[in-house]
Amino acid sequence: MTEQYENFIRTLQEKIENWLKTEIGQANKWAEHIRKTPDIFRVLVKLSADKEVPITEKAKITTVITYFVSPMDMIPETFWGAFGFVDDIALAAYLLGSMLCNVEPKIIEKYWKGSGMLNDTVEEILKVAEKMVGTDYWEKLKSLIKD
Repeated sequence: MTEQYENFIRTLQEKIENWLKTEIGQANKWAEHIRKTPDIFRVLVKLSADKEVPITEKAKITTVITYFVSPMDMIPETFWGAFGFVDDIALAAYLLGSMLCNVEPKIIEKYWKGSGMLNDTVEEILKVAEKMVGTDYWEKLKSLIKD
């Protein structure tokens, strides 16, 4: 992984950990999902370079990574702080959920460094994704990477 991505992940972790220490972060009902953002982002970056991942999936991964790093997305972090990552992780979970059906799961899961199983994390996020971002935003997010 390039140093640029490692720096992004470190910054992401710091922002999220600092936010989680605040009263707002501690009270946020999506805090545990938001905490997993750096690990989810790392999986995407690693998959984007994996030779076993089909090019069609890499194109979707690139879209999601670009969405992650863009300062202007549906729920911008610059305005909302770490809460603004809910749309990023919802989109990433949607992609990873579809990839787990289209790509050998062991290829994807080998990059997961978070707690528990990646598949469980993806399922947990997908169960609440529409509530996290709202129905309209959820449909727009999914349309970014639908076939």
